[in-house]
Formats: sequence, structure tokens, C-alpha cells
Amino acid sequence: MSVDTDQPETLVGDDPHLKKEFGTIGLLFTAIGSIIGSGWLFSSLHASSMAGPAAIISWAVATVMFLFIGYTYAELGVMLPRSGGVARYPHYAWGSFASYSFGWVTWLACASVASVEVSAVLTYASSYLHWLEHGNGTLKPAGLVVAIVLLGVFVLINFFGVRWFARINNVLVWWKLGMIVLVIVAVMISAFHSGNFSAHTATGNGFAPKGIKGAMEAIPAAGIAFSFLGWRQGIELAGETDNPRRNVPLTLLGSLVICGILYILLQVAFIGALDPSALVHHGWANVGDAIKTGSDAGNFSPLAALATFLGMGWLAGLLYADAFISPGDTGLIYVSVTARMSYAMGRNRNAPEVLAKVNRNGVPWPSLILAWVVGCIFFLPFPSWQSLVSIVTSLTVLSFGSGSIALLTFRKQLPDLDRPYRTRAAWVVGPLALLATNLIMYWAGWDQVWKMMAAVALGYVFLAIFQAIDKGRAPKLEFQNGWWVLVWFAGIALVSYLGNYSGVSGKSNAGEADWYGFNGGIVANVILTIIVFALAWFCQLSPKRAHEILGPVDGMAPTDGAAPAAGH
Repeated sequence: MSVDTDQPETLVGDDPHLKKEFGTIGLLFTAIGSIIGSGWLFSSLHASSMAGPAAIISWAVATVMFLFIGYTYAELGVMLPRSGGVARYPHYAWGSFASYSFGWVTWLACASVASVEVSAVLTYASSYLHWLEHGNGTLKPAGLVVAIVLLGVFVLINFFGVRWFARINNVLVWWKLGMIVLVIVAVMISAFHSGNFSAHTATGNGFAPKGIKGAMEAIPAAGIAFSFLGWRQGIELAGETDNPRRNVPLTLLGSLVICGILYILLQVAFIGALDPSALVHHGWANVGDAIKTGSDAGNFSPLAALATFLGMGWLAGLLYADAFISPGDTGLIYVSVTARMSYAMGRNRNAPEVLAKVNRNGVPWPSLILAWVVGCIFFLPFPSWQSLVSIVTSLTVLSFGSGSIALLTFRKQLPDLDRPYRTRAAWVVGPLALLATNLIMYWAGWDQVWKMMAAVALGYVFLAIFQAIDKGRAPKLEFQNGWWVLVWFAGIALVSYLGNYSGVSGKSNAGEADWYGFNGGIVANVILTIIVFALAWFCQLSPKRAHEILGPVDGMAPTDGAAPAAGH
């Protein structure tokens, strides 16, 4: 049924059929389960090969960066708990064009993650089931069938609703946490060579063989940033938790701290367990060769190969089993999140109305089907796990950037809205979060940035088609308030092009133009951050218009100036 474009508030809130069945542990474990996916199985190897022992710094810096980004969303998630919130807050602050821009980027990134996790499952399995993948990591025909079916199983589980999903996830997360702790302890007890942290090798010497530049490049390129992306579930599912004030901040910050500590310890254990003589011979760039055991396992299943190398066949067996559980659970979560994102865009009316429909279990089932169809496309013969991870990371981090700006925009735009939780030092945290967002994308390199921008441009083609076909339902773009998004995207591309990060493994470290070095790149991103904040602040919707879009909200002062309703 067509919806009058003069009534934008009718689809702004969440559908009442969505179930609020995520408790404190359920929401926290959803984020932790989403964070601990395929990243921890691969990233210790990739980070070591790119940064050497300085990979420890990479993990620590990434943890702090995502804490800044996540903290900006703590106030937003409690103030306006909405399913698919990352795509919906820009709608309230800058209107439909900004909302669509971030919604498209977020949805595309989420839709690909489940496929990446399924691919990781099959990559580990291909160490002993050689009929699944080719040597370059692409799927064979039989592997493609298995991948499509496995993704379909994720969709089916989500179809039965939040309660089933949460029960399964809670059990799997306990397993995943136990496995990481077990690997850390077992590997450290089996072998720990402190000299590895300052070794002189064939491809680089000392703690940071490629300097601080290499350590920062590893954050997006080695899968480190990818390993943290799941913190967002505290926002995406905020509309389905029973106590947002308590559960959302705890989920956002708690999941990052817990997983950050575990990741750092795992990286320390991995580096310390390497055989010193093999490390000196092969070097950090070829560190996978140092844990081979007469097969190609070092390329496909690094932690299992390391366990085998150390003589712990039992641990290798558990890791092969976990290679199904950890990525599988994360894929299960991301199917749910992808459906919530297209649901949110349907509620915002910048996507077809059918995507906002939910079944009696409170599940947006058309969006689930769409997530499965699009996810299957990513199983086509793309390159390795690491290459896919880089572009997914860039898209996802880009979508996070709007939260830091919306946090400050709402302070002026919606001062009457009840804020049960307030982000402290918001004027410090917000700019630092946006700077962290820009830097992660910059360190990903030009080769990833241009692909990301091509994906963004494709989204605008779809927007134009939707606006032309569904004129009766599509909202006004409010481009006069959202044009700053294009400036930001163009700025990201320009800063990356002029920088000295290529993002291409095996090429020189220089980017396309190589105008400035490491410090110059930071300065360029600081300038970009300031410009984006200023433009977004200037372009924000009027308070009256923001009230119109939000409609009745607990704790919001009515637009006629009456006293605000009591907050919960």
C-alpha cells in the first residue's frame, strides 16, 4: 500500500511485532559472538606477516579506536533504541539522502560478512576436504553448493525468531570464548620464545620490521579491524532488547574490551610459539612457511597448523571443529543483522516497502530472503579471504562514521530528548571517533578505497531507480541537508589517492601519488575530519523537521512546546 510522503513519521518507529527478547547476556553475547568469527583464526598470521611483533601494537591501537567509535553510539542506542540504528540515526539528523547513503553502505557490508564467514569455514575444511576449494581460495562447484546451503541454514534459523537465535548463540559463544582461552594457554605452555619479539630475520629485523607504518597498515589489511566489527550488534538490535539503558552501553564497550584483551594475548602467544630458527630463515613476510608441517596447512589453517607443528594434534582437531563453529555463529548473526538493515531502510522509506514486513515471530522475513540471495553472489570466484576482508572492513567502518557526528548534532538538534545514558566528553570523543574512522580507511590503501567508492556509486544508481519507480512512497531526499556526505566520500578518496598506502599485497608500500608520509597522512585526515564535522553541523535538519520525522518518542518534548513526557 502506498504511503503519503507528507506523513514521514508513520514508518519511523519500529514495528510493534518486533520482539524485545534480548536480555543483558543475550545482547552482549550476540556482539561477542559476532566479533569472534573467522578473524581470530586467520589474523594472527596475517598481522605477523605484515607487521612482525608490532602486530601487538596493531591490536592495541585497533581496540582503542573501536572503543572511541563504539562509545559515541552508547548514548544514541539508549536514547533511540532502533533496530538497524546505524542506518536510521542519519535519517533523523540529515534526512533521507544521508540515511540512504549510510544505509546502503552498511547493508552491503553486512550482506557480505556472512558470506565471508562461510568462506572461512570452507577454507579451513579444505585442508582435509580438497574438493571444496581451488588452490587460490575460490570455491569449486561442490564447495559452491555447500556454501549456498550453509547460508540457507543461517536464514532458516533466523526465520524462527530472536528467542531461538539467542539460545543457539549463547551456547556457541561460551564455546568460542573457551576455545580462544584454551589456545592461548596451551600454546604459551607448549612453547614461548621471547627472542622472537626482537628477532633478526630474512625479511625484517627487530620488534617493528616495517615500522609504525606497517603496524597501522595491518589494522585494516590483516583482518584486525574486521575482527572487531561485531560490536555494532548492540546498536543494530537495540530495538529488540528489554533494557536498552543497561544493555546497550554494556554490550558496546564490554564486547570490545573482552575481545581486545583476548586478541592481544593470542597474538603474543602466536609470535612466541614460532620456532626461532625457522623464523630467522623464512622471515616475517613468509611467517606461514615457518609453521608448515609438510602440507599447505600453513596457508589455509594457521592456528591448526601451529598446533600440529607444536605436537598438539588434539588442539588442532578442536581448532578444525571450531573453524565451523566460530565463523558459522558469526555468519548466523550477520544474516540477522543484514535483514535488520534492509528492514530499517524499508522503515525509512528509501527502500521497497516489502522489506519492512515482519512475520508473527517478529522477523523481517523478506529481508532475510534478500540477505540470502545477495550473500550467494559473494560466493562467486572472488580472491582470498584476506582480500574480501579488506573491502568489507572499509565499507563497514565508513558506515560507523556517522554516529560520532550524529551524537553531537542531536545535542543541538534534539536537546529535549531524554538521555538516560550520556557519552562523557562528547566533544572530544566524537572527533576522535571520526578521525579513527578516517584513518582506518586511509590505512586500507587506495586499492581498497576506490573499490569502496565504486560500490557507493552503484548504490546511488539504485537510489535513482527507486525514486523514479516508486514516486508515491519514496520520501523527499532532502539533499540540501545531506550533500555533505558526498564531500566526505570524495575527501576520503582524495586523501587516500594522495597518500602512501597502496593496500595491494606484494606491491611497494607507496600509494598512487605518494605526496605525504605517515605523519602527513595523519594531518590530512585531521583536516578532513574537521571539514566533515563543520559541514555536517551546518547541514543538519531543523529541530522542527527532526521532531516531525521522529514523531512521538518517550522523553521527547512535543513540537508545540509542551513539557516532555517522562523518560523510562
